[in-house]
Amino acid sequence: MASRAALLCATITEQLTTEVPARVDDVILGHSSPFDPTEEPAAHFDRGAVSQGALADETLMGAPTGRQKAMLNRVMAASMTLLIAVFRVGDQAAAQDCDRFLWGCQGSPGWRSPPSSGGRAAPRPPEPGARRSQTSLPFNTGFNRQYAGMYGPVDGERFPVPAVRVSDVDPVYLRTTLYYPTPETPGTIVIDTRHHFLYLVGQGGQAVRYGVGVGREGFGWSGIATIRNKQEWPDWYPPREMLARQPEIMRAMTTLQSGIGMHGGPGNPLGARAMYLWQGNKDTLFRIHGTVEPWTIGKNVSSGCIRMINQDVIDLYQRAAMGAKVVVLR
Repeated sequence: MASRAALLCATITEQLTTEVPARVDDVILGHSSPFDPTEEPAAHFDRGAVSQGALADETLMGAPTGRQKAMLNRVMAASMTLLIAVFRVGDQAAAQDCDRFLWGCQGSPGWRSPPSSGGRAAPRPPEPGARRSQTSLPFNTGFNRQYAGMYGPVDGERFPVPAVRVSDVDPVYLRTTLYYPTPETPGTIVIDTRHHFLYLVGQGGQAVRYGVGVGREGFGWSGIATIRNKQEWPDWYPPREMLARQPEIMRAMTTLQSGIGMHGGPGNPLGARAMYLWQGNKDTLFRIHGTVEPWTIGKNVSSGCIRMINQDVIDLYQRAAMGAKVVVLR
């Protein structure tokens, strides 16, 4: 490719050097003979039988002669030919050398113009076979694809259940199925409060694991209980001790059928579902329930209850049977 370009340029250069007089004065002054450097200037100008001043006035200020016009046209034509040749060579070499011929690179096969970047330099197209950098991917792209159905909006509910922004939750606390060896029988719920996990034991050593939020210091609870009651969009009846500790929540309370509390709904702290834990005939006052604050999953924030992402508690509610055993580990 380089040899073809050199040959073409050499041909055009030879044409220019043979057709263009050796001295610009010959074009301007109209001389047909080459300039003799040994000849005195005065004698050279005398050859035209005119004075130097008169010759300059006649040639520079007057209309060009026919010979001058023809010569200038040939110079312009040769220059245009050279320019076109350079562009044509650039187009052919572009696919192999985009750095040197940027105009050809943009017109090469398979290249598409990048979108406008607001005045910033546009990125170069990737080289064939180039490996894409992992750091160029948005942080949560993979999680968003994987959990789009699991944590997307829930249809068919009495109240809206919006999609969860999974970037608000540590990925380790998102729902998954894994191997979980335990002596507990399938259907048992095991809550590991120390590590903020709830396991629903399945068949063959498998379990569904959910991330949970648990009681803060002084409000933890451990032991064995059973699910005595299950409710969708439950009303919330905070215990008297909580009302005494946090009198500000009274502003959200109203008188319900069973006492002072809050109607179920999207703003209710129990979320979309609640499972009530009993020991024999005694209500422990602890619940497994949803939350309107998914970013608190994996933390010690509650007054002892086990909170879950709404989508997770709906899933557990459908799987867990009434009377299921619940083991809360310390």
